Amino acid sequence: MADSGRVLNVQAPAKVNLTLRVLAKRPDGYHELDGVMQKLDLFDTLHIQKLQQPGISLRCPDSDLPEDKSNLVYKAAAVFLQEAGLEGRYGVSLVLEKRIPVAAGLGGGSSDAGAVLTALNAFFDSPLPEKKLLELAKALGADVPFFVFSEAAARARGVGEKMEAVASLSHCSVLLVNPGFSVSTAWVFENFRLTRTDKVSSLFGSRENGVLNGVASDLFNDLESVTIDRYPEIESIKKCMLESGAAGALMSGSGPTVFGVFPDDSDGNVQECADLLRESYGDGVFVTRPL
Repeated sequence: MADSGRVLNVQAPAKVNLTLRVLAKRPDGYHELDGVMQKLDLFDTLHIQKLQQPGISLRCPDSDLPEDKSNLVYKAAAVFLQEAGLEGRYGVSLVLEKRIPVAAGLGGGSSDAGAVLTALNAFFDSPLPEKKLLELAKALGADVPFFVFSEAAARARGVGEKMEAVASLSHCSVLLVNPGFSVSTAWVFENFRLTRTDKVSSLFGSRENGVLNGVASDLFNDLESVTIDRYPEIESIKKCMLESGAAGALMSGSGPTVFGVFPDDSDGNVQECADLLRESYGDGVFVTRPL
């Protein structure tokens, strides 16, 4: 039976990659990365209930996601219970309501997993220190540590586990457009030809009042060219955003979602641009704000 029927409701935010550099391939097959990630106010919602008997129950209503141990949310709950020494005494019931598009470069699955780790740790009176939670997060996936990290924006290096807080974007809207097809992160990295160019981001020194100055030149993503080669639609979405007054536009992560940054005090009209893009992409268009 559940623990007094108490249900913990947790929001798991989407993210965009403001910058993403692929530096080198590691001996373990992963890539060394360096980039800045920003959380947004587009959320999945998790309903979490502690059970007085062992086991994990996962439901993902109105979704095609698996509800077994192949789901990253299930894996996060399982590894937490094991590391906290609770798996033989307690169980967890999880209901995941998806709103963030799947396999879209917005970190939805990673965010859900990170939310489960931090929420369960709070639910069970913090048996694990943050350092251990970050270790568990790293083992689950490169983006998961960012969603265990408490800050809204961070520079992440290594395989995503070395993080330092940076100023969050503010005074702007972030328009997201998901073209409706999925892109495999593994495929993108397999097709990425590592360049040796030493382009240095000016992002870290170009903020004023939390907003990117010259955002069009500061945003960059090494993986974008790989995905655009196969899906030129991404370039068309970027062009539409820039012509509508976005200060900058970029593909997030391995794609295919494109985001545009519309400063509040600019001539760009984010709602008009969103309405225009909804004619082609319907429910795949979201107007969000930075956290």
